[in-house]
Amino acid sequence: MADSSGVVERDEAVDVRPAGERFHTVASWLDSWHSFSFGGHHDPSNTHHGLLLVNNEDVIAPGGGFGEHPHRDMEIVTWVLRGELLHRDSTGGEGVIYPGLAQFMRAGTGIRHSEMNASATADVHVVQMWAPPGRRGLAPGYEQRDVSDVLAAGGLVAVAAGPGGAADAALAIDTPGTTLWAVRLGAGASAAVPDAPRAHLFVALGGLELEPGTALGAGDAARLSDAGTRRITAGNEGAEVLLWVTPAALA
Repeated sequence: MADSSGVVERDEAVDVRPAGERFHTVASWLDSWHSFSFGGHHDPSNTHHGLLLVNNEDVIAPGGGFGEHPHRDMEIVTWVLRGELLHRDSTGGEGVIYPGLAQFMRAGTGIRHSEMNASATADVHVVQMWAPPGRRGLAPGYEQRDVSDVLAAGGLVAVAAGPGGAADAALAIDTPGTTLWAVRLGAGASAAVPDAPRAHLFVALGGLELEPGTALGAGDAARLSDAGTRRITAGNEGAEVLLWVTPAALA
């Protein structure tokens, strides 16, 4: 944004993180981009935003996937953009996750699970997000809910929320004051980013403009801190956005 002299003013409430600057992991079956420190990638100045700890964008090749591995005391939400992902876990939870199906796994006291491409011929493109629970030692669990119909309406859809978050969320997580919103916008359509201490806006597909004039493309993110209510407006190809609204820290 420029002032009357043409000097660009820095918006201190918005920290834009370009797609290509994320940490990157490549394997024979995996192309993965990490918004925050993850695995062997570590930067002590980039470990979270608000209560969002992990925002991984993965493309998994046919026949590939994450074999059985453990998690503990973490709330994990998986969102598929293209293709199908097969989930199995040690609680007996099992399901094929597809676009429009929200999936949540509570690691709690300990869970083992696998995530495999369900197709032998096509890639699966997925975003996985982690947040801390408000309480440790919860029983592990698994839930999935189809939100395709409400998502098609074009407004913000509360995918997952903790205590004090959106009351009508499809999935109940244990991260206090937190809501994960998803929105699919057609060309030129807009939506409001809620006012919150912290918001992490991730452009999963397409492109948009974040008020007042910040252009974001696929894979870009904006980290908002006490930024007030701002509008996002999709470009000519539309946009799919994942938006975490959280407190600054766990109470």
